[in-house]
Amino acid sequence: MGKWSQGYALDLHTVSSVFLGHDQYGHAHYDNTYSEVGQLLFRLKYRSNQSGVEELAEAAERFVKAWNPGADIIVPVPPSNQRAIQPVFVLAEAISKRLGIPVVYCITTTRKTTQLKNAYGLDERLKLLDGLHEVDTSATQDKKILLFDDLYRSGATMNAITTALYEQGKAAEVFALAITRTRSNQ
Repeated sequence: MGKWSQGYALDLHTVSSVFLGHDQYGHAHYDNTYSEVGQLLFRLKYRSNQSGVEELAEAAERFVKAWNPGADIIVPVPPSNQRAIQPVFVLAEAISKRLGIPVVYCITTTRKTTQLKNAYGLDERLKLLDGLHEVDTSATQDKKILLFDDLYRSGATMNAITTALYEQGKAAEVFALAITRTRSNQ
């Protein structure tokens, strides 16, 4: 449960995962079976394959239209990892075009931090997120916001940004949407 009014993920990211062992650098490796949506997102996020963007945007469009949160703007969660193609931005723009709701890049980070996926404890994630995000109030005040991320893990980042949107950004209401979520909220 998050600090947002309502929040959803379209699907699970993986439906099964088998631990294969550690590589020579100590990184764990898994044999993952992805949901259909999870596979499309995996290819976009980790292989820079944009062939599934329109299919993912269409699924998000159908869901948001049925849900109807009444959002004025879409605010993508800033990515923690620099990539040539930023999946969260690519998807937010594609969803924006389909829904006619503008994407507003109003969240900035105050410092560099490690990727949260490498922080396994909730307390460790919360410490990394403390004071990390700033909001451009001129873009968010009195707005109903659809906070968007591609992959939801623990909700720590979206909760921190939701707090910033309410406290700094004076948002009227925040709704959360992710394309996929992990099977556990760890």
